[in-house]
Amino acid sequence: MLRKIKKYIKKYTMKFYVILLITLFFIAYLWNHIFIFIHPGQAGVKWERFKGGTIVNGYRDEGTSIIFPWDKIYIYNTRIQTVSDSLSILTLNGLTMEFDFSIRYRPKKLLVGMLHKTVGPEYQEVVIVPEVKSILRSIVGQYEPYDIYTSQKAITEEINQESILKLESKYIDIVDVLLKRIVLPEKIKNAIEDKLEQEQIAISFDFKLDREKKEAERKKIESQGIYNFNKKVSESITPDILKFQGIRATEKIAESQNAKVIVIGAGEDGLPIILGGQ
Repeated sequence: MLRKIKKYIKKYTMKFYVILLITLFFIAYLWNHIFIFIHPGQAGVKWERFKGGTIVNGYRDEGTSIIFPWDKIYIYNTRIQTVSDSLSILTLNGLTMEFDFSIRYRPKKLLVGMLHKTVGPEYQEVVIVPEVKSILRSIVGQYEPYDIYTSQKAITEEINQESILKLESKYIDIVDVLLKRIVLPEKIKNAIEDKLEQEQIAISFDFKLDREKKEAERKKIESQGIYNFNKKVSESITPDILKFQGIRATEKIAESQNAKVIVIGAGEDGLPIILGGQ
């Protein structure tokens, strides 16, 4: 009996090892197709081969998902991402300008299934960059180089608003679009810089002129005030007051120890005249 068992084991040992190796191979091969690891900042979209394809309602959050090997989970980065590109644009007067720009974006996490079904994982190249380029051409083409050069902040804000509005319907959140560099033809650039310099000189001149006008007005008001004050004081001094003050002064001089000659009633209004003293 023991001999039969040994003979049986010997006969089927090789088959057992072959089956074991095949099983381990399939497990290793299918491991990444069955156990899907979704990391923080990611969302998974499940595609079911025999149940209608993409699941658009909801998403797979971070963690481990177990699926059938014939199904699949597409993983999307839901954090803020950046893409940079460049573009040549014709301005309103037909001049060509070069723009370097960057876009910060992220997919709408709750709608990532719809994004996958309608666009796919290459949504950056298929939707974001082409749409923003189209918006740049449309908006920048309405301005002349001088306006673009001097109103970059306002134009960037307009581009951002239009990009956010247009890509929202594509299940994408645009954080911002930044114009990093604007390249003008050298002659146009020099002409714009000269014009800006002249405008600064004109503004400075207007400021100085306005300041001088205000200072002249201040001095005029000050002089008028002094004149009005002196006039008011002059009008308030009557002959009786002058006579009274003269009498008081005469009394003080008379009380002084210095020698003097006083002629009584010889002055105007009968006031005494003091001829001298030591």
